[in-house]
Amino acid sequence: MAQLQAGIIPVTPFQQNCTVLFDPDTMEGVIVDPGGDVEVILQTIQENDIKLKAIWLTHGHLDHAGGALELKEATGLDIVGPHKDDLPLLQSMEDSAKRFGTEFNVRNVVPDRFLEDGETVSFGEHVFEVYHCPGHAPGHVIFFNRAQNFAHLGDVLFNGSIGRTDLPGGNHQQLLDSIRDKVLPLGDEVGFICGHGPGSRIGDERRTNPYLRGL
Repeated sequence: MAQLQAGIIPVTPFQQNCTVLFDPDTMEGVIVDPGGDVEVILQTIQENDIKLKAIWLTHGHLDHAGGALELKEATGLDIVGPHKDDLPLLQSMEDSAKRFGTEFNVRNVVPDRFLEDGETVSFGEHVFEVYHCPGHAPGHVIFFNRAQNFAHLGDVLFNGSIGRTDLPGGNHQQLLDSIRDKVLPLGDEVGFICGHGPGSRIGDERRTNPYLRGL
């Protein structure tokens, strides 16, 4: 099995880490969280000759899912995830964009498939376990590739911080519970990409992240 590769395309004024996960041998891959700037995403995919197989969403906030429908229409790909508890967020992104005063194109969306805790998703030989991690958003999911000790954590855990919980559906204690029960047990050696900013390793965050003290 080839080593999984990941590329980050910062999108929207929120500088969200739209992520391309792909196999360097087959160049098959998926897009995680196309929040916007779809023309930039498409150009990057075309320039690197990546054969997209699906669109994966970690959660329903506009900076992560606002461009999903436009990308689906451009590629014909299925939108997979998040958990069904984020449907209200996905169906209200356009209203949220107006409240935030955003200038990028945001469209409501209903995924082709919601995900449940314990499911798996895959492309080629690369299999990812799905964990439902509410707290930042009610239906937030993370993707974990056990074979390569890699995870995409969306906005659950950051390098030195955690996801905000002051948005609709947020719950600080629930987020800490998700990190304690779902993220930390993945293992200290697991490297991760997050929704904003640089990635890290779970062990580094366990030792140094001030929000994880006592977990």
